[in-house]
Amino acid sequence: MSGWRRVVSEVRADVSAARDRDPAAQGVSTFEILSSWAGVQALLAHRAAHALLEAGVPLAPRTIAYLTRALTGVEIHPAAQIGSEFFIDHGSGVVIGETARIGNRVTLYQGVTLGGTGFQRGKRHPTLGDNVTIGSGAKLLGPIEVGDGAKVGANTVVVEDVPAGATVVGNPGHPVRVEGKRVEGPDADWIHLPDPIADAIKALSERIVELEQRLAELDGGDGLAAESPEIRRRTGRSSAGG
Repeated sequence: MSGWRRVVSEVRADVSAARDRDPAAQGVSTFEILSSWAGVQALLAHRAAHALLEAGVPLAPRTIAYLTRALTGVEIHPAAQIGSEFFIDHGSGVVIGETARIGNRVTLYQGVTLGGTGFQRGKRHPTLGDNVTIGSGAKLLGPIEVGDGAKVGANTVVVEDVPAGATVVGNPGHPVRVEGKRVEGPDADWIHLPDPIADAIKALSERIVELEQRLAELDGGDGLAAESPEIRRRTGRSSAGG
């Protein structure tokens, strides 16, 4: 019976976390949150499935997890260990693997995967510390560890450990801040990432201008009459010469 009292206590903390972190939950009753918030519903079902699994009840934990995935779009393995005040915002597409370990006051957004790599056995899913935030669509793969207070940006792919207090972005994920301080280095500027398509278009444009200039010179004279408006714009010359 103590196990079910623990489940009730965990669910109360989870509902409180939803109120604290979701502006849409302000002033909303507990019943409405439990009946309308898919992330909270999935977590409630997981709390029950995990308790049944620990009690040695067969089949029921897997059945609960299967039905929960169908109803909420959130897949949490019954064996995953999840701490207090956990919050899944929106929830759709979230996957949490069997050996995942999640600390207290953790927040996941939609599309997050805490998955494995390959077919290894044993511990094969991520471990998250306390107060961790994982952005939409992020993929954390393998038995990596994410330190307390770390943040993972949207659509980031993380396959290595994340230091406590770090902010990680990119594919593969790399820290851009640690304990609020910017990380220096060639990969730290994740805002101004290279754009190979834009670079290629720029190179082609410059080549076209160069070829047009050569054609203008072959026409004889100073070639200004044959110059295109683009050449005149780039060279600062007008059609009247000078």
